[in-house]
Amino acid sequence: MIEEICQKAKAASVKIAKLSADQKNVALYQMANALETNVEEILAANLVDVKVAKAKNVKAPLLDRLTLDQKKIQKMINELREVATLTDPIGTILSSWTRPNGLIISQIRVPMGVVGVIYESRPNVTSDAAGICVKAGNAVILRGGSDALQSNIVIGDVLRTALSSTDVPVDAIQVINSPERSVAEELMTMREYIDVLVPRGGTDLIKTVIEKSKIPVIETGTGNCHMYIEADADIEMATSLIINAKTQRPGVCNAVEKLLLHRKIAKTYIPKIVAELQNNNVQVRGDKETCQIIPTVKTATDQDWYTEYLDLIISIKVVKDISEAIAHINKYGTKHSETIITSDFKKATQFLQEIDAAAVYWNASTRFTDGNQFGLGTEIGISTQKLHARGPMSIQNLTTTKYVILGNGQIRN
Repeated sequence: MIEEICQKAKAASVKIAKLSADQKNVALYQMANALETNVEEILAANLVDVKVAKAKNVKAPLLDRLTLDQKKIQKMINELREVATLTDPIGTILSSWTRPNGLIISQIRVPMGVVGVIYESRPNVTSDAAGICVKAGNAVILRGGSDALQSNIVIGDVLRTALSSTDVPVDAIQVINSPERSVAEELMTMREYIDVLVPRGGTDLIKTVIEKSKIPVIETGTGNCHMYIEADADIEMATSLIINAKTQRPGVCNAVEKLLLHRKIAKTYIPKIVAELQNNNVQVRGDKETCQIIPTVKTATDQDWYTEYLDLIISIKVVKDISEAIAHINKYGTKHSETIITSDFKKATQFLQEIDAAAVYWNASTRFTDGNQFGLGTEIGISTQKLHARGPMSIQNLTTTKYVILGNGQIRN
């Protein structure tokens, strides 16, 4: 089954790569219209998935990622239409030059080919990934998690049916409808057909894909994100930012999981921020100094500092200075998103330069690490690695390059 799906995707990738921007955009608008027409069917399928998840006592933040409603589906529709308005990267000449022998060399953007996506929980990824792959001239094979199986199948069927009236081949979008782990593992071996594999989910999923895949992998997703508050920070602003970054959507990868505080403000600020967090139903854990200031706070273990909670939990650590904060973040972070709250330009610059992460912030919430928020359009995930793509993976990152060389009979001596 998997090899047949991959063969069809490979054949479709050859066809879609030849299409114009207008032809792909028509398909994207048709996909958006089809979602709009089939909202009730999608919601009914999602309700089945949600009922199963509730029966398994899935935690509230993860349930939030799984659950669709009218508003979330409208966002999926809007994002497909927005992708259609973006400039098509395919065929863009990145650079061009003439050699002394007269050869004209150009580097241009071309599609990746076939993109495989293995993901968890969020059924909106089915639509988002399909949309940006189509825009970038790629075929896509989507393998969602078992928890969103019914939602993904219906969304995939709706999108494929929409393509049937366009120039984009229907097989440019493939949704694997088996929840079996063995099927996902087989997909990871299809190097002959799939050009790149993108895992989007928790640490265990990403680790499994990296270890078992025979296809080049772009890591995305895991976000053990930190906020560091300096001694000179605007405390009211800092409080607003930490509450937003932790509580707005705790189950997403750009939510803050750890709070670091300069020792000079620890005794006065920790009681305030702990109270604010607890008022927002956040469970607080802390290092030794934090627990001495607030004895009721649960002691954080060494494992806590490595953990992406994806829940209303946060750990607090007191540091002596910015250098200790940077060292801690670079040791325990996942290279996703990190932020400093300070009024000192020099300290902010040091943080922005020395932190090893895809996105670094000064006086802002980490919740902005997102393709749409960056003005890039929807993304397939947040890349936390350094090769080819880093940060929000929008349509530009789902392309590769080709050198085109024009000559008039040159031979190499």
